[in-house]
Amino acid sequence: MDLILGVLDPHFFTPYVYPASLTPDNPVRQAMSVFSIICVGGSLLYLIPATLAYFFLFDHRLMQHPKWIPGQVGLEIRYALWSVPWMALPTTVIFVAELQGYSKLYDKVEDHPWGWAWIFITIPLFLLFTDFCIYWIHRWLHHPILYGPIHKPHHRWLVCSPFASHAFHPIDGFSQSAPYHIYAFIFPMHKLLYLALFITVNIWSTSIHDECYLVPKFLQPFINGSAHHTDHHLYFDYNFGQYFTLWDRIGGSFRDPSAYVKGESIFDDLDRCLAERAKKEKAQQKQTSGSSSDDKVSSIHISKDVPSPAAKKSSVRSRKTE
Repeated sequence: MDLILGVLDPHFFTPYVYPASLTPDNPVRQAMSVFSIICVGGSLLYLIPATLAYFFLFDHRLMQHPKWIPGQVGLEIRYALWSVPWMALPTTVIFVAELQGYSKLYDKVEDHPWGWAWIFITIPLFLLFTDFCIYWIHRWLHHPILYGPIHKPHHRWLVCSPFASHAFHPIDGFSQSAPYHIYAFIFPMHKLLYLALFITVNIWSTSIHDECYLVPKFLQPFINGSAHHTDHHLYFDYNFGQYFTLWDRIGGSFRDPSAYVKGESIFDDLDRCLAERAKKEKAQQKQTSGSSSDDKVSSIHISKDVPSPAAKKSSVRSRKTE
């Protein structure tokens, strides 16, 4: 966070926002700055990737799925943007603690005795640590005591759009993001790498909700992609992991994605629903056209049986003549 403040403080906050009495190292000023950055930056970090995924990756045919909620995209966006400021409150406390020097973040590669080697070790270590923590946090959130009030709002979206990615209850969202922050207080980590990975994992969260299955086939048994997470939303008690399938396999909650089984994917389900809908509409049209044809035939018979006014006049004249 100090990388961002290092840019915004001299160019925006100091000249335009804060009085001279509030210096950049003041914890109150840092808290106000961090909170505003999280609210604005967090919203953009949600909206930009989700919007791109929605227009370029998401299959809009899914909006015809029977489990799709009318107006769902708007509901997802409103709920996510409502949650962001609430999630920002506890996150601000953690970031201020980092700014005050309580974390193990460092500035230069040379600041760690292992140099570049530690940078490359940090990436898988960070992913494995956070994936392990999120798996168990996520699984606990499915406990009946916690699920209803905290996690169920996110499971309202059975068929997700990319905008469902951050549509969490604030406690839910913060709980699952906490491991990213906890890591920096346990393990040394370069500040720039920390920022890059924080952005990356947010984009990843969007990608597992976009219903676009782009994980290469040879990685599918190991990577918890959108196909795995789709089944989590549909069947609830499977595939709790964030990046990998490892902890689901160890914890007994792994499920082979329906998307990888012929005829079982959410798109196959949609095709069946659309075919059934088209069949019903065709039958209704046939019934409607059949009833209209019967009406025409009836009217013809009636017109034949009932003499016309001219015929009536002719009949009257012939009777008079007689």
